[in-house]
Amino acid sequence: MNTKSLNEKRSNEKAVVTVIGKDMVGILAKTSTQCANAGGNVLEVSQSVMDGFFSMIMIIEISEMTISLKELENNIANDLPHMQVLVMHENIFQSMHRI
Repeated sequence: MNTKSLNEKRSNEKAVVTVIGKDMVGILAKTSTQCANAGGNVLEVSQSVMDGFFSMIMIIEISEMTISLKELENNIANDLPHMQVLVMHENIFQSMHRI
């Protein structure tokens, strides 16, 4: 595989960020700031508030990330200590879909 193909493949890498918990001001801002600080790019966001509970799914592009997904998850969780935060590579979802 040539270098161009590797870069193209890398540029398509994505991760899924989920944040769930009691609604409060700044959840989306803190999450997207941590993604940007890590070199990630937010591609899509879906969020909802139901009866005071917040849920968000964010798709981020990770080819330029300077830290691991686990480090990103920890950084977001540190900024949002009362929220449940999960960051997973898209391959996990692709593998689950194939089963």
